[in-house]
Amino acid sequence: MSNSLTIATVTEALRQHLQAGARDAGFAGAEAMVLRPSSNLTGGHPTGHPNVFVGLYPYQITPNTHWRNTDVPNRRSDGSLVKATRSPYDLYFLVTCYGDDIQFEPQRVLGALLRRLAAEPILTKAMIKDATFGVLADNNLDTEVESIKFSMLSLGLEEFSKLWSVFFQTTYSISIALQASVLFIDGKETPGPALPVRSRNLYVRPIYQPVIEQTLSQKTSTGPILPDQPIVAGDILVLAGKGLRGEVTRVSLNGLEVTPDEVSDVQIKVPLAAPPFLVDALRAGVSGVQVIHRINMGTPATPHQGFESNVAAFVLRPAVIVGSVTIDSSTVIDGVTYHDATIGIDLVPKIGVNQKLVLLLNEYNPPLDRTPRAYRFEIKLPETPPDTLSHVDAPVKGVAAGDYLLRVQVDGAESLLDPGPDPDAPKYAGPLVTI
Repeated sequence: MSNSLTIATVTEALRQHLQAGARDAGFAGAEAMVLRPSSNLTGGHPTGHPNVFVGLYPYQITPNTHWRNTDVPNRRSDGSLVKATRSPYDLYFLVTCYGDDIQFEPQRVLGALLRRLAAEPILTKAMIKDATFGVLADNNLDTEVESIKFSMLSLGLEEFSKLWSVFFQTTYSISIALQASVLFIDGKETPGPALPVRSRNLYVRPIYQPVIEQTLSQKTSTGPILPDQPIVAGDILVLAGKGLRGEVTRVSLNGLEVTPDEVSDVQIKVPLAAPPFLVDALRAGVSGVQVIHRINMGTPATPHQGFESNVAAFVLRPAVIVGSVTIDSSTVIDGVTYHDATIGIDLVPKIGVNQKLVLLLNEYNPPLDRTPRAYRFEIKLPETPPDTLSHVDAPVKGVAAGDYLLRVQVDGAESLLDPGPDPDAPKYAGPLVTI
């Protein structure tokens, strides 16, 4: 705590500090006094003072930029006081040395002052006690926790010229500028008592980090759980790891937070469907999934931020349904007919207009006497609303007439081809488009 006598107490303590430093230079009668640089000089020093003399003048005080925001807010919205005001300041002093220049007295005193300030740059409780007398007897600076430090300012010739120019018709004498930081002045306000605590809740829990070690999937709730199986909308995402069950367990997928259907310490299952996700919330592409543990706290108990797992990645593949094909124009080259066409395709899940869509065509059942035809088209999505699309009319150009297997890539995630009815002799059978 520091009352309104702080500035005066710091000034007197520094004066005593400088006087002791001047006498360390061998001038037993040297004094330090608080006064502004005087224009009434006789023999190079103020009239009526000893030959060797140190003038101390506090010329500026500014708010301390580091501490100034610690005092707010100190009032509630209704204006009632939360805590008493406590304002921090930096105090600046001009220290001037007087004496006989022929005997280098100002320079000798200044050297002694600099040595003392370097050795004792902090205002100690002993120095505060020595400054506590007379009109300063009621200061309580010795109870302040933060120590006040003295440091010399690195002022250039231009800054010193501006500083001395404020002292009208005053002859310059060798001097330095000091900063005292930080000074606190506490207000006299008395804040009202805090409201009593009606109830206390204490929660102690060990840090228990959930870890996702593997992302798996299954097609149905009774089907096999397989690794490296292509994942599409409607599948069940299976997270394997350790410490996955929490007091309140949630799964975050690309920022979409849902409650999983099945939870254990080593496995979590989340259907990639609505529910638990909102309708049309999922997007094809690389997705990041994370397990989040909430902690019930409060009265009544509500979930609060708890622990989070690592982020695991998986690829959600799009599914494509081929719609109508419209031939826009045709050209015959070397007996081969080439078409510009528009292919209607439906996508599951919906595609966002900020996603990248690529259409791939591969010739179906090509003859053995030539290389199969293949085409790749980057499809430009409309920039106007809606933001998501379930149907896209994809333009293609210069495609030879024939049957093609159609795939799409959404942000690099590729749709699957139909492997055909015979699992023992798989052969891609669709989706097919005829151009």
